[in-house]
Amino acid sequence: MNQTNALFLNGSISKALLKLAVPIILINILQSAYQLTDAFWVGRLGAAQVAAVSVSMPVTFLVIAIGSGLAMAGAILSAQYMGAGQQDKVNHVAAQTVLMVTVTAIVLGILGYLLSPYFLHLLGVEDAVYNDALKFMHVSFVGVVFVFIYAMFQALMRGIGQTKVPLIIVTVTVLLNFLLDPLFIFGYGSFEGLGVMGAALATLVTQSLAAIAGIVIFLRGRHGIKLKLSSFAPDYSYIKQAFFLGAPGSVELSARAFGLIIMSFLVASFGTQTIASYGVGSNILQMVMIPAMGLSMAVSTLVGQNMGAGNPQRAEQITKLAVLWGLCGLSLIGVLAYLFAPYLVAFFIPDDQAVINKGAQFIRIMCLTWGGIGVQLCVVAAFRASGNMLNAMLLALFSQCVVQFPAAYILSKHTALGDQGIWYSFAVTNVLVAAVSYLWFVRGSWQQTKLTKDDKDIAKVSQEAFIEEGSH
Repeated sequence: MNQTNALFLNGSISKALLKLAVPIILINILQSAYQLTDAFWVGRLGAAQVAAVSVSMPVTFLVIAIGSGLAMAGAILSAQYMGAGQQDKVNHVAAQTVLMVTVTAIVLGILGYLLSPYFLHLLGVEDAVYNDALKFMHVSFVGVVFVFIYAMFQALMRGIGQTKVPLIIVTVTVLLNFLLDPLFIFGYGSFEGLGVMGAALATLVTQSLAAIAGIVIFLRGRHGIKLKLSSFAPDYSYIKQAFFLGAPGSVELSARAFGLIIMSFLVASFGTQTIASYGVGSNILQMVMIPAMGLSMAVSTLVGQNMGAGNPQRAEQITKLAVLWGLCGLSLIGVLAYLFAPYLVAFFIPDDQAVINKGAQFIRIMCLTWGGIGVQLCVVAAFRASGNMLNAMLLALFSQCVVQFPAAYILSKHTALGDQGIWYSFAVTNVLVAAVSYLWFVRGSWQQTKLTKDDKDIAKVSQEAFIEEGSH
């Protein structure tokens, strides 16, 4: 056992969380720079262009979410096998995950590209937004395979506790994207800018380079995972177990993505100004969630490795400490966001006072409940990492289908609040889902699942866990 693994399995929980969370937070900050850079430059084109990106993102996220369960299954199993000290299984899981994720991404990318016009017609976007949104979606779907591959690379590296290499790759690609964005959007010299499509194209170029770098690193095998070409032969027993473990994860992420699409329908019914305000507010929400996402990913690695090592009690202690950090940290960020809300919105759309006012209103209504997001993310991470994907899936369905959209629809369409009702639905969801998540976590049934058994038993264990949790 190396020094890092000893810390994860036996050392100070606070030190272990910080050792993992800080690099992951830096990675997430840099990755968010993709969206922030796009949003910054696209905001200079006007509210209609911001709206085009805003309505496109949930659709592309839905397609990505459908196939993400397989990558999630690979990350969970790699973490548990690392905790169990089975390096050969870590390598095998990584190779099979690369194979499945690549095939799935190609299929979903083609389908998303072909169905893009129908998605936009269903959303009922205005004519001023449609053409730019379609161009953005087409380029995004071409790049889906690279997004999948690099996300899978990061997830597998996190699973074994390796965060430095992904940090270096993200730093280089974000700097490149920062240079390419204004060039592709506005042009330079004789090169004519591509507008909104240019933002998507710049991201495509940089993400493809990141994906290629990830695969090369796996093949060279110097950072904890080594792939051989012979390892890519399909292992149908693993594919079966990955399906049973990953299917609830795909449903969970798809439910969250579909919830965003349904919300986009509702937001679009109030016009371009509300769409733009919602888009800017959502960008800011994603930005302030970065610390909680980093913390939850650290929880996932630590819980996975400790469950693999047969130490569920330590996994529980890790999650409880992270929940406390997430609650306090995001609540503090929420207070700061409340105070500076207009300035945050103006950073993205400096010349439209109506959007600044409405976007600031959105932030101030929801931001004081952001601590609930920190609680939910850490609990869901523990559920996933322990193999209880069904728990995370049911929480997502509860959040989107039972709480958020019904609250948004009723408050915006059947009260005097109007589009403010959509903003209030975020606050209601943050508080209620956090409470339900934590109460479910303290029941402790999630600790009974263990995935690191012999190959012939893994699929059986996954199915039994799926059925058992559904009966509670």
